[in-house]
Amino acid sequence: MAISFKKLLVLLNERQISLYHLKRDKVIGTATLDKIRKDEGNIDTRSIDRICDYLNCQPGDIMEFIKK
Repeated sequence: MAISFKKLLVLLNERQISLYHLKRDKVIGTATLDKIRKDEGNIDTRSIDRICDYLNCQPGDIMEFIKK
């Protein structure tokens, strides 16, 4: 079982925002950026909160549960 952030990448692409913008605007740090880019590891709920606030969206818009 895993949480995938592929939906975040799709949303960012639709809005023409790069992951770099999230880092530049201090929404997420480098370690979180790498985890999202590789779609692995646990993302802190505070980071999810900041991403959702920045993008004005809900957690379900940026991540999904994948049963393996």
